[in-house]
Amino acid sequence: MSIIDLAALVITLAAGFAWINHRFIGLPNTVGVMLLAIAVSATILVIGSTGFPSVIDWSRTLLLRVDFSRTLLDGMLSFLLFAGALFVNFNELAGRRYVVGTLATLGVMISTGLVASAAWWCFNALGFAVPFSWCLVFGALIAPTDPIAVLGILKSAGVPRSLEAKIVGESLFNDGIAVVVFLVMLEIATTGHTSAVGIATLFLQEAVGGALLGLAIGWLAHHMLRAIDQYQVEVLITLAVVTGGSALAHALHLSAPIAMVLAGLLLGHHERERAMSQRTQQHLDHFWELVDEILNAVLFVLLGLEVVVLSFGWKEIVAALLMIPAVLLARFASVAVPVALLRPFRDFSPGVVTILTWGGLRGGISVALVLALPAGPVRDILLPTTYAIVLFSLVVQGLTVGRVARRLAGTT
Repeated sequence: MSIIDLAALVITLAAGFAWINHRFIGLPNTVGVMLLAIAVSATILVIGSTGFPSVIDWSRTLLLRVDFSRTLLDGMLSFLLFAGALFVNFNELAGRRYVVGTLATLGVMISTGLVASAAWWCFNALGFAVPFSWCLVFGALIAPTDPIAVLGILKSAGVPRSLEAKIVGESLFNDGIAVVVFLVMLEIATTGHTSAVGIATLFLQEAVGGALLGLAIGWLAHHMLRAIDQYQVEVLITLAVVTGGSALAHALHLSAPIAMVLAGLLLGHHERERAMSQRTQQHLDHFWELVDEILNAVLFVLLGLEVVVLSFGWKEIVAALLMIPAVLLARFASVAVPVALLRPFRDFSPGVVTILTWGGLRGGISVALVLALPAGPVRDILLPTTYAIVLFSLVVQGLTVGRVARRLAGTT
């Protein structure tokens, strides 16, 4: 089967699952298509374990042709982050910039450290010899609250707009920061280099360099859009921002996620009316909304189908069950500490910490990062643990975050 045939199969499954979910189930589209994909994966495993092992072998061979990590991190992620930033309410986000910035930096550091400590204790208690440096890698890859999952679920969760700005804003930025922290921790784990100067240089190069590149690309595209009034060309320019900007970021070893978030925010809100006619704005919004919906559906179908390639025993299951509450507690601390530090300067209600904790959904980015790890025993334990955490986050938290938010909306 060629790569085109494989892409056709995945898109067909995504369309079919989205139709079934919309017609008969009524869950948020991202959760619905993922659960249907998991059901298909479970069916394949059952059939394979009852006398038809070739079905599992064929399915695994097919799925292994899809490099999930590279497909998401080097391709789909830039499109999804740009589209997400394009539709974020910039004024609401700007009004919460200190909260968002603190959560996306200090919060990620706290979460990484706490999850790493819990993972080191848990894994070693179960007999898995996982060094603390690799536990820090795990803490970093599970730290990002995936904006793809958050945006997809909050659209249909009925969350108040002001609260949505906090959750989505933090997710857009802590995603880029967490990926940079992951790269730093992976460098330490694989090479043993712990130079403070080297770590700081890598962090600044990826994060600050990515932000500057995103602003530069967004500024250039903004002036190009102002010079013409033809929506076909203007949509093509924004497409070039994502494809060309991401390729340039990777070539310069800068953070493409951060670059795309800044470029999307700038093009979506900086003198938008002066840069584009009303007609162009409508076409641009419709185009990127469609791209966002299609890629989300494809991503979560792939996420569900990945169950087929997982392998785990009872120890891995116990590790996952122990780490789910540990990650939630780490998320709680990573929100509570920044809020406590900022409380003297602005008002917060008690419900904010609870909602931001429960609304911090993990998604495909964490799975893509763990799949990017080198093959070996450490990856074999981290992969099923990560997948279990992501599955719990998307299904349990994703389906209840709207209810939790609405219940506490009077206090937020």
